[in-house]
Amino acid sequence: MIERILIVHWNLQIGPEPIIQYPPERAFPPKDHFLKIWAAHELNKEDTMIEFTPEDGENSFISIIQQFEGEIYFFILVYKKNDLVNHFGKESPDILAIMSKNLVELINTNKITRAISEAYTTIKNYSKLDEEENLKNFFQDKIKNTILQILRDGVISKSKLTNKLRHDYGFSTLNIDLILVSFIRENLIIKKNVPGSKECYFLINDIVCARIPPYQLPIDIDDANITKKYKDSLESFYFNYDIISDYENRVIIQTVLLDKEVFFLIKTLRNGKLSFNECLNILNNKQELLNELLEKKFIFEAKGIVYLFSDVRFIKFKPYFIIQKLLERYKKQDISLDEYLAHLRLLAEQIESPRSIDYEII
Repeated sequence: MIERILIVHWNLQIGPEPIIQYPPERAFPPKDHFLKIWAAHELNKEDTMIEFTPEDGENSFISIIQQFEGEIYFFILVYKKNDLVNHFGKESPDILAIMSKNLVELINTNKITRAISEAYTTIKNYSKLDEEENLKNFFQDKIKNTILQILRDGVISKSKLTNKLRHDYGFSTLNIDLILVSFIRENLIIKKNVPGSKECYFLINDIVCARIPPYQLPIDIDDANITKKYKDSLESFYFNYDIISDYENRVIIQTVLLDKEVFFLIKTLRNGKLSFNECLNILNNKQELLNELLEKKFIFEAKGIVYLFSDVRFIKFKPYFIIQKLLERYKKQDISLDEYLAHLRLLAEQIESPRSIDYEII
């Protein structure tokens, strides 16, 4: 797990100048470490990111070199030596490059303190959350969910997105680059420049949360009637299932995604049945909540044993629905011809790719 983040300026006259770190309580690493990090960058000029582990001490360092306004900076992640094997830079080098560039550009502004704190939290959380937990944030986090809704209308520039969030939705203080890190990491968006429009974002994969039958249906070898009752209930429910109503009433989001205990219960039941009391323990003895899950057909109970009835899964899919929206926006002159064609090309490339799949259940 990450220990801290540092930004160091390389002064050509006096060498390394530590500027800021988060958390701020500890002393900066010794100057000798920074000199060796600089030397490692000099020996590996083709790589913007290097790893450095000193012989003494308990820490290892990941450094990304950045240039801004003619000056050289090092964006440094500090790890325990044993944690360096699977650091954030190995998992998401492109995202780390974007993050470090964004922070360095804020170095002489009053936004840097908050930005480096948010960067630290982002990296720390991604290191400990599994993919489902990361995807859940797109539905829990109000800003991320709002951005996702905006991106579903098609290409938008960074400046227009920022203005829209501020003026239309009231999000006054934003580090948009850092917020969009998660969108890039989950391969939901691509960022690129088009003629006349700098830094545009394109939705290339969308995400929904849906209830689906469990992968493995429970079979009770001791009671065939329970198995039959379960299968009959499952067939009846999904035959009449109104997915639109589920979405409009936010049943899945309100009942499952916004409740950590319920989401954990769903994931636990994927591995097999539980007793009624075991379920109550997971839900901290909330009898009414357990009854609500039964009523809304997320779980199934028979003779004191609880089975998973509706699994809750995230589904990534290709947003081909955007094509019509792009055409409408272009006709209204809401987007330029270059923006319109750029997004069409990205979607067409996915259709034509032999390795492309239209959806993926996470």
